[in-house]
Amino acid sequence: MGKLQLLSATLAIFLSAIAIPTTFVDAVAVGSVVTPAFFNRILSQAGTGCKGKTFYTRAALLTAARAYPRFGNLDTALWSKREIAAFFAHVTHETGRKVLLVHDVCVGADFCYVEEIARNTYCSPSSQYPCAPGKKYYGRGPIQLTWNYNYGACGKANNFDGLKNPDIVAKNAVIAWKTGLWFWMKSVRPVVKQGFGATIRRVNGGECNGGSPAAVAARVKYYRAYCRSFGITPGPNISC
Repeated sequence: MGKLQLLSATLAIFLSAIAIPTTFVDAVAVGSVVTPAFFNRILSQAGTGCKGKTFYTRAALLTAARAYPRFGNLDTALWSKREIAAFFAHVTHETGRKVLLVHDVCVGADFCYVEEIARNTYCSPSSQYPCAPGKKYYGRGPIQLTWNYNYGACGKANNFDGLKNPDIVAKNAVIAWKTGLWFWMKSVRPVVKQGFGATIRRVNGGECNGGSPAAVAARVKYYRAYCRSFGITPGPNISC
């Protein structure tokens, strides 16, 4: 072995020896945090007449999460679990909205809605993502994806035609979860470490600053409950 080769080999061994292990929670570990028991406790809140009760599945979520391996992978195990708790707090609220606070526990029609009730067109003029004739871009999926520009961009990122076929979000559970994760990673994930309150502003900022105190309180209650389920503290700045 030449001197240069020997030096390279020695350097490689040295770098390997001093490599600092990460505390990241990888995509596979999302399934160890979102256990069947945790997921089913939320799902059990949906009544028998709720479409989401059979539509939203843990298996579909974990399949969708493979397309977003950074989800639930936020610097440390603590922040990774806080991110997952925050995501589920918003998803639970967005798909339920019928919430009662009983002894500090959120009770309602969680995971009930796949499509929002007020099904308006939600078409904004866009040269990049023009609305298709006769299509409506109202809220669908676990985080209620809305507006043509979001359907267009999300579809492009996840290999479906969100403009011509927005209804697929309410028909394919994996795609539905992908829309939620796409929106989360694009718009919410960057502020997770600012506290749960910052994520409320990204998901529905109109609720903050007195816009809808009850809705903010419900989201915070969900978040606190899920943090307790994961055995972690909720962190700072949890309201907005």
